[in-house]
Amino acid sequence: MEDPRPLVIDPAGRDIHGEAARIRERGPVTLVELPDGVEAWAVSAPELLKRLLTDPRVSKDPRQHWPRWINGGISPEWPLFTWVAVQNMFTAYGGEHRRLRTLVSTAFTARRTATLEPRVEEITKGLLDRVQEAGRRGQVVDLREQFCYPLPIRVISELFGLPEEQGAELRAVVDGIFHTSATPEEVTDIYARFYAALGELVALKRRSPGDDLTSALIAARDDEDGTRLSEQELLDTLVLMVSAGHETTVNLLDNAIHLLLAHPDQLAHVRGGIASWDDAIEEALRVEAPVASLPLRYAVEDLTMSDFGGPDGVVIRRGDAILAAYAAAGRHPDKYGDDAADFDVSRADKEHLAFGHGVHFCLGAPLGRLEARIALPALFDRFPGLRLAVKSTELEPVDSFISNGHRTLPVHLS
Repeated sequence: MEDPRPLVIDPAGRDIHGEAARIRERGPVTLVELPDGVEAWAVSAPELLKRLLTDPRVSKDPRQHWPRWINGGISPEWPLFTWVAVQNMFTAYGGEHRRLRTLVSTAFTARRTATLEPRVEEITKGLLDRVQEAGRRGQVVDLREQFCYPLPIRVISELFGLPEEQGAELRAVVDGIFHTSATPEEVTDIYARFYAALGELVALKRRSPGDDLTSALIAARDDEDGTRLSEQELLDTLVLMVSAGHETTVNLLDNAIHLLLAHPDQLAHVRGGIASWDDAIEEALRVEAPVASLPLRYAVEDLTMSDFGGPDGVVIRRGDAILAAYAAAGRHPDKYGDDAADFDVSRADKEHLAFGHGVHFCLGAPLGRLEARIALPALFDRFPGLRLAVKSTELEPVDSFISNGHRTLPVHLS
């Protein structure tokens, strides 16, 4: 008999894929318990999740549609507070979401992303030079620290015009946002520090605008009514784009490198032309989603799952919270077969939800893919004898059930 109690999610994310398997075992949609006893429906079946992500009766705005928030049941000390408290396109609904996404899209254009390619190549080369120096005489190099982390943070800092001296603080506060087992004191401290840093950035760009995304967001106007982002929307948009655009790419690089080193036959397929680097990137995104689970969405009205192709008898009630279980969906055997957990760059169906789906699809996906497309071949071309310095089972996950990556990625360069 199935346990009627919600599956308690480990806030520290110590077994992302074991937990994802337990979610799938309970069915396409099941109740889970998040930190502080907050309950949500975890959706793990890819097609059901896609239908819910595109349905207008599913909202991301807690101020309108989550009774626990409306009734004051969510404290600023809750580890996931920033994920639901921000006022930007991430938590907006309906027309308000369209307004905010339009304003951000006018600043974060495909052209701006494309112009970054030469700079990403330059940063990558410089970092690989440092990696080579760090690994001289056979020393172990932590690639997450020396390569996967600094590349996205350098790119995002330059994109937003962040002063170089703010880099260390930016890294600390972004790490804190994803630290889902943080203490109440840590949560409130990170929240205050993040907004202080971004407030300084906005003040700087108002005094001295530049050719950067922060200046573009300050200047952006809605063509229909001429409105700008409010001060809170501006700061919260920066919170979203700096944190999401940085951490997810770190994990993409980290996971892709690890998968290729742990599966030398798959790396040989890429090197031999049997599969492309794009194949490796998309398969890495599928099998190791950089964001394992994304909080939160809310039912605007009662949702009968059988109407979405889901199980009979399951109803997500109006106001219930919904958790998009991307790591569980990426390895779902109903879609990918019995070998769903295997990393196979030649797999025919590599479709995934790692960047979301529908109106909230990640605006930064092209930039993340661009960085991976440049960084991965450059790394493996520079160090053809690259190998892991420890067994895969010895790698420790980051302290988060949202962020899916490793604390370190130790390697030998030859």
